[in-house]
Amino acid sequence: MSEKLQLHWSPKSPYVRKVMICAHELNVVPRLELVRSVAAMLKPNPSIMEYNPLSKIPTLVRPDGSTLFDSVVICEYLNDLAGGSLFPSEGEARWQSLRWHAFGDGLLDALILWRNEREREQPLKPLIDAFELKARTSLKLLDSEAEALTSAPLSIGSITVGCALGYFDYRFDNFGWREQAPRLAKWHTKLSERPSYQATEPLEG
Repeated sequence: MSEKLQLHWSPKSPYVRKVMICAHELNVVPRLELVRSVAAMLKPNPSIMEYNPLSKIPTLVRPDGSTLFDSVVICEYLNDLAGGSLFPSEGEARWQSLRWHAFGDGLLDALILWRNEREREQPLKPLIDAFELKARTSLKLLDSEAEALTSAPLSIGSITVGCALGYFDYRFDNFGWREQAPRLAKWHTKLSERPSYQATEPLEG
């Protein structure tokens, strides 16, 4: 059994990106063996299902063969492994970080479903409209919290919000989220200067 941590991975997945940003910030990337894996919704991947019956990425296989999923569990494991501070341990900082994480993940879920729906031969307009409303309302709230995001230390919460905004750039480049949330855009621009973000830009192919 390899002593490395085997990560089922894709450069397109925002959930994988979350894990990889954490890995870069925690300096544990050399401990990861990246296994390129395709996790299509309509075609379960037997190679992934050997470790994760849900056929989803990221999935982490530890040296003893035990597995961890989903992304936030893997991130917390890496944080614990490295003795990091990406998961505040107590007080208001903890709850705010976890709230931003849940918010960012929920926004990502909505964006991915929105993208899937718009790719259908006959998209349902009420569903498209509902996803767009959720996205615009989420951006409005996050824009009002830009100052708090700016002053807070980097954590799983701000990383996940950043990944959701990065997914807007990747899959919804005509949506104009920056014009709708200028304060948030300013925060995201600064966040994007971090080497961990630059190293994990989603790639086609």
